[in-house]
Amino acid sequence: MGTGRFSEHMQAFGQWKARLIDTITDYQRWLDETGLRDPEDELRLFELQSSLRVDRLTVAFVAEFARGKTELINAIFFSEYDRRLLPSEPGRTTMCPTELFYDNEANESYVRLLPIETRADDSSITEHKQNPADWSTIRLDTASPDLMAEAFQEVIRTKRVSVEEARRLGLFTDDQLGRNEAPPAQVEIPKWRHAMISFPHPLLKQGLSILDTPGLNALGSEPELTLNMLPNAHAVVFVLAADTGVTKSDLEMWRSHVQRPDNTDGLLVVLNKVDTLWDELKEAGAIAASVENQREQAAALLGVEARRIFPVSAQKGLLAKIRHDQALLAKSNVLAIEQVFVDQILDQKQELLQKRIGGELGVMMGAARRLLASRLSEQRAQRDELASLGGKNEQVIRHLMTKTREEQVAYHRSVESFQINRRIFSQQAKRLLAILDLAELDKLMTQTREQMTDSWTTGGVKSAMKNFFDGSIDTMSQAVQQVDQLNKLMQSIYRRFEEAHGLNGAKIPQFSLSKYRKELDQLSRDAEAFRKSPATTMTEQSFVVKKFFISLVSHVRNVFFRAHTEAEAWSRAGLAPLVALIKERKRQMENRLENLRRINESRDTLQGRLDDLERECNALERQLGTIDGLLGNISDAPRGGSEDLGTLTARAAL
Repeated sequence: MGTGRFSEHMQAFGQWKARLIDTITDYQRWLDETGLRDPEDELRLFELQSSLRVDRLTVAFVAEFARGKTELINAIFFSEYDRRLLPSEPGRTTMCPTELFYDNEANESYVRLLPIETRADDSSITEHKQNPADWSTIRLDTASPDLMAEAFQEVIRTKRVSVEEARRLGLFTDDQLGRNEAPPAQVEIPKWRHAMISFPHPLLKQGLSILDTPGLNALGSEPELTLNMLPNAHAVVFVLAADTGVTKSDLEMWRSHVQRPDNTDGLLVVLNKVDTLWDELKEAGAIAASVENQREQAAALLGVEARRIFPVSAQKGLLAKIRHDQALLAKSNVLAIEQVFVDQILDQKQELLQKRIGGELGVMMGAARRLLASRLSEQRAQRDELASLGGKNEQVIRHLMTKTREEQVAYHRSVESFQINRRIFSQQAKRLLAILDLAELDKLMTQTREQMTDSWTTGGVKSAMKNFFDGSIDTMSQAVQQVDQLNKLMQSIYRRFEEAHGLNGAKIPQFSLSKYRKELDQLSRDAEAFRKSPATTMTEQSFVVKKFFISLVSHVRNVFFRAHTEAEAWSRAGLAPLVALIKERKRQMENRLENLRRINESRDTLQGRLDDLERECNALERQLGTIDGLLGNISDAPRGGSEDLGTLTARAAL
């Protein structure tokens, strides 16, 4: 995408998605004009447009308290308000996980706050999001930055409750007390469990979503953050502070919740507050050496390459943007972070979106194009055949009619064979959907909950956890085997039809459950860590059960739900191109017979029909040109990065 501010590239990304949405609309219009609209395709096109409209690029910021994380968010994304939009003053820190985005579906601006008391129920944050009544809602006055900033203060609110209430909510354990220390009468806890802020900032309207997380204690007490929200973010920014270095709690947060040993894509480490190392009595070279020393020490402790740690001054970067001070902005190094977002995150996100949606659109459009090309080829053949009949006698025309009827009979026999194979495929697909049926998984979930609740020992609880994941993985393995059989059957059906009638290299739609199996395997590893954790052994049993179901079991159910949904869509659409081709061939043969019959009855209709076929061929050629243009649109994605990681991080904030 080249150099430039992140906001400019995010805007270009949003415009690209808008063009893709328009291309789908144009394709729907083209399907109407050509008579190729299909209800299944229509539903899928609607789903693709909807997914583009609600698509988000999620960037999560993770740090211990007082590392300047929220100030960094203000500096990168919200400087145009000429003030701190999000509360980031010293001593005032984010107390609950906060999502910032724009609700394009509701087209509303609001702050939604989930009461901390919901921690006592069995519902996950994801489940609460489906029920707006569970949230307190504040409408945002977007015309007033002051009123917006006041509303945003809710994310730092706390409340004092009794120790018993804090224990009931899982926010206090005796481990927090010193030796021989008596528990206090009251403790301070966050007022809210989770916050969702929707307001029409240009970047947020283009699909940017920001997750601002609290410190280590919140990450530990809300496992959904670490098991779902952070892994699903397109980028995770881990923020350290130059004035504290890498502390024990920083390391614990990094190792327990942030580090990705097998995949560093989208993971950034920021060494903030380097302005604390700026000393006017020192030369620039000495300051640079001091910053580099801090960076190398942090890299050694975290176990990452030094080039992956970005020295930044968020406070100076925000100030520079507000004052339009380009020298200070360059010195703050904030633009280096923006450039990494462009080169490593935004480009990758667009590439994935291009492959997923552009790839599926390409398959659909390609199938429709082949069908129209077949129609054009048949129309030209009919035109040439009729043109050759000008001087032929009645016997020749009757011979052609007999030959066409024989071809029609042979074609009907091949269609009967296809229908038999189609029924076999449908039966096999039903078996797959039965394996992935949520009703069966729900039975396993109920059985697991009962075993965990009724167990008298920690060992019994942990055994029930293991049995649940063993059963889930076994079910998914059965589904994978069934998919393999279905893919082979579909290949066989396509090849037989291609040999008999030709499909011009039609792409056979194959299905895979591999991504769902990987998700399940990862959840199983998370469950293993959860089972073996000392905290699980020390935690009261009812909270263990609740945590297990909210943070792990609910996500297993979501994996099966998505796998079932995708499998069902594939089983319906997989043979659709062949069905469409069969209908088209049937129409072509009937048209050919009708043309021959009319000409046999009256030679006066020959020239008129030739003129009609010529017009139809011209129209089909124009329609092919249109679909070729649409196919070009879906592959038209701006690409290109700029500076490499080493170059960017070399700009130490001097």
